Amino acid sequence: MAAPLSASIGASRREFFTATAAGAAALLACRDAAVPPGGSTARPPNIVFIMADDLGYGELGCYGQSKIRTPHIDRIAAEGMRFSNAYSGCSVCAPARSVLMTGMHMGHTSVRSNPGGVPILAEDVTVAELLEERGYATGCFGKWGLGDIGTEGVPWKQGFDEFVGYLHQAHAHYFYPRYIYDNDQELPLDGNEGSGRGTYSHDVIADRALEFIARNKDQPFFCYVPFTIPHSEYVVPDDEIYAQYAGTFEEMELSENPNRPGRLIRPSEPHATLAAMITRMDRDVGRILQLIAELGLDENTIVFFTSDNGAAAATWTDYFRSSGDLRGAKRDFYEGGIRVPMLVRWPERITAGSSSDHIWGFHDFLATALELAGAEAPAGTDGISVVPTLLARGEQAEHEYMYWELPRYEGGPGTFRNETPSQALRMGKWKAVRPAPDGELELYDLDADPSETQDLAADQPAIMATIQALLDQARQPPRPQKEPDHIWWVSKG
Repeated sequence: MAAPLSASIGASRREFFTATAAGAAALLACRDAAVPPGGSTARPPNIVFIMADDLGYGELGCYGQSKIRTPHIDRIAAEGMRFSNAYSGCSVCAPARSVLMTGMHMGHTSVRSNPGGVPILAEDVTVAELLEERGYATGCFGKWGLGDIGTEGVPWKQGFDEFVGYLHQAHAHYFYPRYIYDNDQELPLDGNEGSGRGTYSHDVIADRALEFIARNKDQPFFCYVPFTIPHSEYVVPDDEIYAQYAGTFEEMELSENPNRPGRLIRPSEPHATLAAMITRMDRDVGRILQLIAELGLDENTIVFFTSDNGAAAATWTDYFRSSGDLRGAKRDFYEGGIRVPMLVRWPERITAGSSSDHIWGFHDFLATALELAGAEAPAGTDGISVVPTLLARGEQAEHEYMYWELPRYEGGPGTFRNETPSQALRMGKWKAVRPAPDGELELYDLDADPSETQDLAADQPAIMATIQALLDQARQPPRPQKEPDHIWWVSKG
């Protein structure tokens, strides 16, 4: 486990970043762990990181889904590595993304609340900044959720050369908005004025990601694609993809509309709608894979696919067993809320059809990406590179423990409640969960009980004492979490 974060880590990380920028070329020259066959003079691999929004562990064919078609995502598993113990940074959207971008787990990362527009800090150093300094073109296409317009948290101030998508995550609850952002400019979507439904935002985002890859084919690129599917609202174009599912499922009227009033197109066919959304995203994952192959970049491009947290907790997703055999869903710290699909493909480097039970999470991506680029992660981050596991080369370091929390946001000035937050900690096979703030800890043996059905806290006092000691050292009090003065719906409606 990385050393605990110091009180001044934000400043020290920025100082490290500035001081080492001049040495990037030397670091690149020294890389040998992840370079393609042929020697260290070859350019570092392109990195594509695709992330679904609220996609459950069990909603993909390669994780046991039988009703929803995901052939292209399943192909990543067939041609790469499938992980069974990969974890999101948190059980909800924004904190999970903060962990992913900063390499800091939930005891240390900047954004630890989920109102939608709280920005990461100017002094935070993101994986995009570090890759950009190493010669990568960087693009983000989809839902950002780490700073609205007018803040220091926007992607073009956090290392991304290009951004197209949603800044404030509440804006991303709509698939037919009047506009999304193209960097700091509004990008109008045709036909979406008033109640119009002319342009499905996901399609624009996917197209722009493809354009970025094609335009940067001659240099290393980092393409981060945080798709908004299958988060609510649950709507999808009435086209051939939807037609695959219309009328084929057991459907029901929703007792509670999971969307805002008037936003659900087919309230009597929620299962078909959700399935079509996921298959539509799968189609665009296939388009990304196809373009990479057509550009001759297959063997020098590593593709990650995951989800930002567990499946949405809407009761109708039970029909698809969206969490598989795992307990819980989004917002929970049981496995169904934080264990996520994780697939990684790199032809000729990662063994096709392989699998791994290595325990890792979003905070490990920064260290992994930096090693792929031939460098090291900054001191003070919490992650450990998983390149040894991916390439079956060398000894894989392991975490002493994995940690999650979600403090409750007070609102107003943006402070947190004075309480012990909901928490989880995994230490090997042992998993402790505090399901409610100030509640009692529960303990599960994930090897024997992956569905977390038998609480062993009373039977394992020594394990509980060790876990409590780790909980005490795993976190620092979070900074105030304040929404920006400009919030998209205040000025735009």
